[in-house]
Amino acid sequence: MSEENGASKVGFFLAGLGIGAVLALLFAPRSGQETRDMLAQKAGEGRDFVKTKTDEFRKQAEEAVEKGKDLVTKQKERLSAALEAGKQAYQDEKAKVK
Repeated sequence: MSEENGASKVGFFLAGLGIGAVLALLFAPRSGQETRDMLAQKAGEGRDFVKTKTDEFRKQAEEAVEKGKDLVTKQKERLSAALEAGKQAYQDEKAKVK
């Protein structure tokens, strides 16, 4: 029951937001051409912002992947060294018993 109430509140909020945006454009102090130019400019700025943030996120993700690969390689080398040391210790103890 409360989920329906929350969903309807969000729906009413979004509807009000849309109506407010339309009214703001209708009663804007600028002419239609100025408003369209401003909207186009803001859309371009938004697109540039999203592209910049996407590029930054991609770079950070690539760096994280590289660090992860380096960490896995180091852990693999440590495990290999520990395995070899264990084999050598086993061979040494085996030789002592004979």
